[in-house]
Amino acid sequence: MFQGFFKSVKNKSLLGLSLLGLSTLAFAEGHSAQVLQSSDFVGITFWLISMALVASTAFFFLERDRVVGKWKTSLTVSGLVTLVAAVHYFYMRDVWIATGSTPTVYRYIDWLITVPLLMIEFYLILSAITKVSTGVFWRLVIGTLVMLVGGYVGEAGYADVMTSFIVGMLGWFYILYEIFAGEASKIAANKAPATVQKAFHTMRLIVTFGWAIYPLGYYFGYLTGSDPASSMASLNIIYNLADVLNKIAFGVIIWSVAVSESK
Repeated sequence: MFQGFFKSVKNKSLLGLSLLGLSTLAFAEGHSAQVLQSSDFVGITFWLISMALVASTAFFFLERDRVVGKWKTSLTVSGLVTLVAAVHYFYMRDVWIATGSTPTVYRYIDWLITVPLLMIEFYLILSAITKVSTGVFWRLVIGTLVMLVGGYVGEAGYADVMTSFIVGMLGWFYILYEIFAGEASKIAANKAPATVQKAFHTMRLIVTFGWAIYPLGYYFGYLTGSDPASSMASLNIIYNLADVLNKIAFGVIIWSVAVSESK
């Protein structure tokens, strides 16, 4: 009885601390930021998505109490992804509103934390139903790092934009191979129950089509030859919309299968 009580208190405390930290940061940032203009569509997307990420964080942490133990880690990771992203979006939206500049450094710091966590979710949902080798974990993480480092050195001006784009794409293709034809795919097809297979399939589609939005943003931001202002506006709107799909929707899929497998 006491064990269950303390677990409940721990979960509620985790949620409370998370929301307190987010609320405090939002309050401080909001009072130091410039006024958001109704014509600033990029700034509006930053605000909408930052609030959606806060709501998603609360949802994922609260829903941990509905699932059995082996699925709690997956939901915790989903909550951490949206929590980290929300904090970075608070900073990114203020950089954009105050300067009109692309918050490249903040965005890639966010991605260097959250994107590997999203890839780990593939490993976690398979580990919840069978034994999975650590090779799956490391291949997904390495592919992610190649993709992100390639993109960053191009956007930050440390390397040729097109070369960096190609390197980033190779990292993405490596991830796609693992989840469509590699060990992770074979484990899902041969050992996972129907609900997990369905979730794995939907997650693969997000990584395929949802992540394809990022190269599109990179292309419109750096490779079209348009004027810098319109290029940066296109890049940030596309990146922001992609983060909604690839962080929040991805977590909702994890939540769905966790609840189904817990009943």
